[in-house]
Amino acid sequence: MRIARFSHQDAIKYGIVDERELVVLAGDPMFAGYDTTGERVPLGDVALLAPVIPRSKVIAVGRNYRDHAAEFDNEVPEQPLLFFKPNTSVIGPDDAIVLPTQSERVDFEGELAVVMGRIAKNVTAENALDYVFGYTNANDVTARDLQRTDGQWARAKGFDTFCPLGPIIETEFDPTGDAVLTTRVDGEVRQEAPLTDMVHGVADVIAFASAAFTLLPGDVILTGTPSGVGRIGAGQAVEVEITGLGILRNPARDA
Repeated sequence: MRIARFSHQDAIKYGIVDERELVVLAGDPMFAGYDTTGERVPLGDVALLAPVIPRSKVIAVGRNYRDHAAEFDNEVPEQPLLFFKPNTSVIGPDDAIVLPTQSERVDFEGELAVVMGRIAKNVTAENALDYVFGYTNANDVTARDLQRTDGQWARAKGFDTFCPLGPIIETEFDPTGDAVLTTRVDGEVRQEAPLTDMVHGVADVIAFASAAFTLLPGDVILTGTPSGVGRIGAGQAVEVEITGLGILRNPARDA
């Protein structure tokens, strides 16, 4: 099932994508289920928003593709390398990535995002996927120069607009299947890799993270980026596409 969060007639609503229409839901399906209002809205009449605004946290995994670790001369961590992005960094489809004045190099990083649907604490890898609501595309935007100079990643990864998500949540996506992640800048392919190239799979990441802190419904986990990351400049547009999850497009502009 494909779930969208959207703005229509000055109201924010949720809907099920049915070809070129949205079947409007009575509330947030993560908490209110899939009761409908009986209303249908053409997709062309709405503005798609970030499909989820994390109520608690965005967790991300660093160096989770071997080729990406290698392109920066980094070792692959034996365990998932976790960091946080604030929920104020989240934006939706077609929203602008704002390039901060503090940085001279901002990079794109296309990723698979996992949206948690249930409270998860100390779950096992064997049942971890049972706690997932669905999946979407993400861009772990990074101020690369600040990442290097700060020595830790909170500021470099956490600027406002540095976590684009969307365009929809797919509840039936299989992260262990043959889906491919592709990132394009102005239509040119910069990243392309199967999700199976992850060092630590989705279930293992969820289990590892839940052993450290409780995962809440609506929390988002970014699962790492393949090689090919690079700089984006004002006026350019980044597209992140994962097989079955649509295309997340965001332009970049100066602050």
